[in-house]
Amino acid sequence: MLRVTPDGLYCKAGDFYIDPWCPVDRAVITHAHSDHAHAGCQRYLCSEDCAGVLRARMGPGAAIQSAAWAAPISFQGVTVSLHPAGHILGSAQIRVEHKGEVWVVSGDYKLEPDPTCRPFEPVRCHTFITESTFGLPIYRWRAQPESFAEINAWWRANQKMGRASALFAYSLGKAQRLIAGLDPTIGPILCHGAVENLNRVYRESGVALPPTQYTGDVAKAFDWSRAIIIAPPSANGSSYLRKFGPVSTGFASGWMRIRGTRRRRSIDHGFVLSDHADWPGLLSAIDATGASCVMATHGYRAPLVRWLTEHGLEAMALETRFEGERDESGDTEMVAE
Repeated sequence: MLRVTPDGLYCKAGDFYIDPWCPVDRAVITHAHSDHAHAGCQRYLCSEDCAGVLRARMGPGAAIQSAAWAAPISFQGVTVSLHPAGHILGSAQIRVEHKGEVWVVSGDYKLEPDPTCRPFEPVRCHTFITESTFGLPIYRWRAQPESFAEINAWWRANQKMGRASALFAYSLGKAQRLIAGLDPTIGPILCHGAVENLNRVYRESGVALPPTQYTGDVAKAFDWSRAIIIAPPSANGSSYLRKFGPVSTGFASGWMRIRGTRRRRSIDHGFVLSDHADWPGLLSAIDATGASCVMATHGYRAPLVRWLTEHGLEAMALETRFEGERDESGDTEMVAE
């Protein structure tokens, strides 16, 4: 029903693409990260929750149609519906049904609770296309409250030593999740322009976040040592950090589960927190679909495919241009400070 083409994942019967990596006529979008939502498409379909962030990325002139959760939409006899993926605000799994056969494209997803987006909902299907960003048994996330307690304790400790806290996170999704988990009684929460612009979109979409302020609006006499600054990873090592004086740097990512990642990024502290499913989450999500065929995209595909095959499923790797949670690359969601 779906096949990989030079322009992306294509449904010939319905004449649409899911998360194309080139401009196409009709694009059905799982979420607004740049590796899934390409600029220049003639028409976009996304979830109602995604419309605000997608428009912020694509500009006011983009032709964006939004759909309610689980509402069926027909494309030339192919029925499409969107279901929460739990990745970031508005992230969706795309259910595609044609002549009694059902495929689900998961996009990116996680099973952990997140106050900034709707939780993942399993969708029954015959074929499930899953991400495998962290498709190795070593990737198992600690309890989320523990991660946020560690971040808040790091912030307090930096205050006592007279240092600002600069916490790096991708500006769309991860940054807002971090802000929602911070303790605002510790001190002020300041944000890079790329983050603060999206904070505004989140709030306009009804997501409650603690008060934040754009770093460029702060008075020169401000005591940065009390603050935590949320910025995209590309700000690390740049002139942006100089204004804050003595500073301790941190990064929140699933890649921090592996020893040495913090050192390669030249940061002081790593926090294990991901917007993607860990190994148990991937297996749980796949099992809940009831799918007999599973296709794995981006990440550790081979180990996941091997495990699924050994446990009786038809499984294969699918070659795409999706990136998952980028490790050493910059933040493509970043905008000018």
